Amino acid sequence: MKMHKIGIIGVHGRGGHAWQAHRPEQGFEIVMGADPFEPAARNFTVPGFKPFQEKFPGSVLVKDYRELVARKDIDIVFVMSPDNLHEEHAIAALEAGKAVYLEKPMAITLEGCDRILRTAYRTKSKIFLGHNMRYFPAILKMKEVIDSGMIGEVQCGWCRHFVGYGGDAYFRDWHSEQKNTCGLLLQKGAHDIDVMHWLMGSVTRRVVGMGMLSVYDKCARRSADTPGDAHWDENQYPPLTQGGFSPVIDVEDHNMVMMQLASGAQATYMQCHYSPDAERNYTFIGTKGRVENVGDHGNCQIHVWTRRGPRATPDVVYNLKPVSGGHGGADGPIIDNFLDFVANGAKTNANPVAARDAVAVGVLGHYSMRNGNIPQDIPELEPELLEYFANNQQ
Repeated sequence: MKMHKIGIIGVHGRGGHAWQAHRPEQGFEIVMGADPFEPAARNFTVPGFKPFQEKFPGSVLVKDYRELVARKDIDIVFVMSPDNLHEEHAIAALEAGKAVYLEKPMAITLEGCDRILRTAYRTKSKIFLGHNMRYFPAILKMKEVIDSGMIGEVQCGWCRHFVGYGGDAYFRDWHSEQKNTCGLLLQKGAHDIDVMHWLMGSVTRRVVGMGMLSVYDKCARRSADTPGDAHWDENQYPPLTQGGFSPVIDVEDHNMVMMQLASGAQATYMQCHYSPDAERNYTFIGTKGRVENVGDHGNCQIHVWTRRGPRATPDVVYNLKPVSGGHGGADGPIIDNFLDFVANGAKTNANPVAARDAVAVGVLGHYSMRNGNIPQDIPELEPELLEYFANNQQ
């Protein structure tokens, strides 16, 4: 059995997700990590896990990712670093011939995404995007309903995204600055935009964005020399009564974007980071009915209407049960899919071109909202890239 050696760039924070790929009995072994903040890397734990080098005895931990990429025996690299470093780290790993798991968003510029795709195409190194919502049970059930034809041809899609943890997760650390994320329509919304494209069977060709920084710019800040502390606390609400926010906040705290899809269908995505509750609420309306999720993970429901009648009485209700694992049970299956893709060429739910399409909406949506809400057209990729990635990188 071939033993695939794995390296992780960015071992703390979301890097803990990559730890699930350590499966020596299946031929996958984590042997190295790279993180410039070495003390945090050494001490970081996720529930049930030991610090990195205790969890993986014999592993090496370095500060410079280039040492990891240069290691010849490593053939798989997880890029779990902050968003603004994705392009640099992914391209370096692809150039070195590694198979790459790249956490979403793909990059924080459209040009960066295209450079990553062109590098993967030229080197023939495999790339996989961490769009784990394509593995959410609620999303998969809605896709099943749409693909069955139950609601006809989808012409309209909406998503309302209540980010009740926004003030904890995005306005107390590096996420609060455009230079690191472009903005939260991209950073956070890339998940949902990708889901809407996937379920509606098309991609956005023109966007119009609106957004504001309306609450967190009025909150008490920490000093520039005080480390950020982005942790969830139910008592950190309402935001105007709280402190400890980033000294620099220039990303919007609510965002809206309208999308014209290539198919002729239209969609809208709305996101708010100072809502007290947290849920993604999708609805897709077709020529024969409508589907909507009530709750997005755990004990949630998928409602379907196929006849005229009140919203309170859907014609079909699917009751979904909790699934173990992070992100509503999606974190395990996406790692499974990636490893199967690397080892056996398995077809993937997540798609690099689709990830680029989601970033395009975020980047140009932000440009629109910051420049008078002017519509922005999304440029298409070269045909040879579209064909290559549509063929599962064969």
